This record gives sequence, C-alpha cells and structure tokens, in this order.
Amino acid sequence: MTPVHVADVQQSFAQVRPRADAVAARFYQRLFTLDPSVRPLFPNDLTAQGRKLMDMLGLVVHGLPRVDTLRPTVQALGRRHVSYGVRPEHYETVGAALLWTLEQECGPAWTPEVREAWATAYTALAALMTTAAGEAPRPVPPRPAGHEPRVHQK
Repeated sequence: MTPVHVADVQQSFAQVRPRADAVAARFYQRLFTLDPSVRPLFPNDLTAQGRKLMDMLGLVVHGLPRVDTLRPTVQALGRRHVSYGVRPEHYETVGAALLWTLEQECGPAWTPEVREAWATAYTALAALMTTAAGEAPRPVPPRPAGHEPRVHQK
C-alpha cells in the first residue's frame, strides 16, 4: 500500500467511525443480502458482533502504516475464523459488502481513489487471513448417529 492509500483509508474510516453501530448494521444487512447462507455463522443479536467488526477495522486502519505489526493479529483472526465455519469464498462476499457499505456511508467522499485504497487494503488483509486459515486445522464435522467408526478386535 502506498502512503496515499493509507491516508485515504484512514481519512474515510475517520468519517464513518462516529456512526459505528449504524455502519456495522448496514454492513451485515448487505452481507446477508449478498449471501444469505452466511447468516447462521453469526449470532441473532449482531450488536456486539458489529462492535467487534468496527473495533477490528479500527485496529487495522490505525496500523496500516506499520502493516508488519498487524500481521500476527490478522493471521490469528484468519485462523480463528476457520472454527466459526468461514470458508475462503466468503472473503470475496465480505469484501463486496464492506466496500458497498463504505461507499454508502462516505457519500461524495467515496472517490475512485478511496475505493482503490480500501480494495487494496482489504485484498492484502484477506490474503493474510486466508493463508493463515489454510494453516489452521479444519474442524472435523461430527459423525451422524449410528456412523461411529468400527473398532477391530484382535
């Protein structure tokens, strides 16, 4: 990311941060519209989840000038998401929902340059997360009743 990208992301995030709850609600509404199959991955009450989203975005946006310091946090987040049922293809939908939400919230301040900056940042961070998620052990789905493995006696 260039210094201009970082500045664009930070300035636009500063614009939407005061409306964090509304921004998060709009993001999840868009995400579930784009892919209703992800709705079960989230709690019914999205208030706390929305705050976590905005706090993590704030941490990442603030840390962009020193992206290497973010790497362990972002990688851990990617590994954690595996246990929540997040699959690699979900990252594209999340990115689309995030960019759409920011565009709606920023209004005229959402320029092609700001969009490019956010897309660049999200792509880099999603790559870190998906790479780390690939290293995480996948949860083993429970076996249906009556399908327990056979134990061979000698």
